[in-house]
Amino acid sequence: MAVVTINRDEINNRIYGCWLGKNIGGTLGGPYEGRRDILNVTGFVTPPGEPLPNDDLDLQLVWLKVVKDRGPLGVTAAVLGEYWLNYIPPPWNEYGISKCNQRAGLPPPLSGMYDNPWKDSNGAWIRSEIWACLTPGAPDAAIRLAYADASVDHGGAEGMFAELFTAAVQSAAFVVHDRSTLIKIGLSKIPAGCRVARSIGIAIHSHSAGLSWQEARTKIVEDSADLGWFMAPANVAFVILGWLYGEGDFMKSLLIATNCGDDTDCTAATLGATLGILLGRDGLPQEWVQYLGDRIFTVAIDRGTLHDCPTTLQQLTEQVMDQVPGALNAYHCDVRIDATPSNYADAPPERLLDDKVAKAIWAKPKYGVEYDFVHTRVTLDFGKQPDIAERDPFELRVMVQNTMPDHRHIELAWMLPDDWEVLPSRATRVSLNEDHSRSITFQVTPRNLTAATYSGILSVTAVGRPTVGLVPLLFINAGT
Repeated sequence: MAVVTINRDEINNRIYGCWLGKNIGGTLGGPYEGRRDILNVTGFVTPPGEPLPNDDLDLQLVWLKVVKDRGPLGVTAAVLGEYWLNYIPPPWNEYGISKCNQRAGLPPPLSGMYDNPWKDSNGAWIRSEIWACLTPGAPDAAIRLAYADASVDHGGAEGMFAELFTAAVQSAAFVVHDRSTLIKIGLSKIPAGCRVARSIGIAIHSHSAGLSWQEARTKIVEDSADLGWFMAPANVAFVILGWLYGEGDFMKSLLIATNCGDDTDCTAATLGATLGILLGRDGLPQEWVQYLGDRIFTVAIDRGTLHDCPTTLQQLTEQVMDQVPGALNAYHCDVRIDATPSNYADAPPERLLDDKVAKAIWAKPKYGVEYDFVHTRVTLDFGKQPDIAERDPFELRVMVQNTMPDHRHIELAWMLPDDWEVLPSRATRVSLNEDHSRSITFQVTPRNLTAATYSGILSVTAVGRPTVGLVPLLFINAGT
């Protein structure tokens, strides 16, 4: 397959434009966050040279540290979850619930699904720029990273689909500049029947039908009423409204998105970042760029331990640029960054609209935790929240996949309280042929429940191999 070439100076300009747009939008919309009415914002109300701190940008500074510390392939949900616990103190909504669940022993995506009324909310899609900038022109790589990110605090819910959409649009925006095509690329990476896609569809149809943006906004709000306020489907649709009705004008687009109300710092910041990628630093309105300046102010990260964090958008751009070649190489992207002129001819939209990678993400079980034991990949699917009741059978599905070119026997052993029953057996042997996978359903019946939680282990042993896998188990007593 032909390789797409992006000029190094051009991509630097676009990444810088992304972060400038992010800061501009976050500062423009920040003072109105949570307003439920249609607004009439006309510009900044904050002092010049003082961009508002915004968790939308803050968390991405931590994700950059993950990439620098562990490399692009080291970005997993488990790793991101651990960095949450160390570097991101706020207990807000899904952030706090996810951290609480992790501390209790629930790994991602369970941490994002268990008792989380905010799993359809906005915390994930507002931080997708880092993945897009690391994998420019490669939306399938961007959504792999976005899934690992979103699953920590949104599991497999609408908040996760929202980040797949924004990450894909922003990554593709480095090589595709047509608005309608970019939105189609984003929609190709999420299920057509999800609520995010439905709300975006209302925005698109309203615009095509000649409705005003206010009328379109009302339709979106009414359709999302059952989800409640501050949720991803409506707010992502507000981003699209600003983009569609803004007619290509950066300032007009951000003002419309802000004036839709709701999570205004997020909608304006995400749209600002997306347009910043398209326009580059040089294409942004210079009066707004100069008004805010280049500094980064933070509110949601622990500066006491995050020592090497960039303090300006220029530094952030440079540090991201340093990681781009490695990320593109790690995910085998057909994109090259060099000093030659950019060539987008080998990035036709149909190439970026492929949904194979996206469908594999959608197929991941919402309550399933993946473990890679080198020779074997294991997914433990709880199927639902891990709440148990006395003598009530609980079904668990174990999927084992051969990742090496040999045949082997896998021994599964359940280490649970002695008086619990496990069917078909506490010890099971599974034969795996080359490139083979198996799925086995077990039934666990708890007895004599007196504690609030119960821990256990599923041992995964490959006969003749030194690596033994230990899958942690946590069950929560629903009767306490």
